[in-house]
Amino acid sequence: MANEEECRGALGRIAERLAAVDADRLAEHVVERTISCRIPDLGVAYATRLHAGGLDPFEPTGDAKGAQVRLTVASDDLVALADDELNPAKAWASGRLKIEASIFDLLRLRKLL
Repeated sequence: MANEEECRGALGRIAERLAAVDADRLAEHVVERTISCRIPDLGVAYATRLHAGGLDPFEPTGDAKGAQVRLTVASDDLVALADDELNPAKAWASGRLKIEASIFDLLRLRKLL
């Protein structure tokens, strides 16, 4: 099981990867949304805001359910996603990554991944 520090690092790498996406492509597919990532095996959750400029830094939150896009993933899977060792679509299809969002948000996210 990955620890909290490794998970924060993984979230940072995911944010960096999104920041590297072409600005025009990002602006085409992104609308402002709040995002939470709950890591149940550690009992922690982080929140951020997605916008045309990328992702704000992830901050600890006590209200993961208040976000418009809610991710739930085990600590080891989060690290594997950040390290490109686990495909997001396969993780979602197998239940290792749970995403709660509107269908329109899911379609937008798919285009960015």
